[in-house]
Amino acid sequence: MLQALKRILELQDLDIKMLRLMRVKKERLSELEHIAALRRDLTKQKQEKEVEIGELGKTITSQENAISEIKEKLKKLEAKQSAIKKVEEFNALTQEMSTLERQRVNTERQTSDLIDKKNEEEEILEKIKQSLISSEDSSKALEAEILNNITLINVEGNELKGKRDILAKDADMDVLKIYEKLLRNKKDNVIVPMENRTCSGCHIALTAQHENAVRKGERLIFCEHCSRILFWQESEDLEGTAIATKRRRRRKTLKS
Repeated sequence: MLQALKRILELQDLDIKMLRLMRVKKERLSELEHIAALRRDLTKQKQEKEVEIGELGKTITSQENAISEIKEKLKKLEAKQSAIKKVEEFNALTQEMSTLERQRVNTERQTSDLIDKKNEEEEILEKIKQSLISSEDSSKALEAEILNNITLINVEGNELKGKRDILAKDADMDVLKIYEKLLRNKKDNVIVPMENRTCSGCHIALTAQHENAVRKGERLIFCEHCSRILFWQESEDLEGTAIATKRRRRRKTLKS
């Protein structure tokens, strides 16, 4: 069974490398999205501020028109008042003119406040525009670097996948299916050595019976806690592999 696991262990090494690449790629894509989100937010702020300024402009124009109308009415009333001889009519026109004058003053004050607010909003809009330009300029180099990094990740990932596909052809299909199912669930090493009667995956102690079964290597032995497949690193079947213990590799070196 260890002979079958040797090939799966080689596949696992490639799979873990690909998983790490995918995590890095995901992080890099997240960085790109963050940059794009910042740009979208600034663009939205710019658009909203432009709409707000536009509405202020319309209100100011409406107020200015209202002031012009009030002034025009005042002129007509002044001209009418100069021709009136009756005191009652004169006083009534005077009262009406006073009311219009108060309206004019209030409208002009409101319009002045609106103009000040519009000027303030235009200053804010200009700052948003500058921030947007600055963001676009500064992010270009970073985006190019990230995209280049993603391209390299894709190239390396394709190379690893090519190697994996070749190795998978000679793998034990039954063991491979079990391994791939575990890998999909854990996204981590699922074939691990037993060390000091402990699963090196979940680091929980196992029984002596478990250890004996793993040492024999006659069948697949799963950790009863995390369901990982266990193997014995010092097995002769693993000599010359990267996952053999240092002691066994050193012993093999001395023999040669």
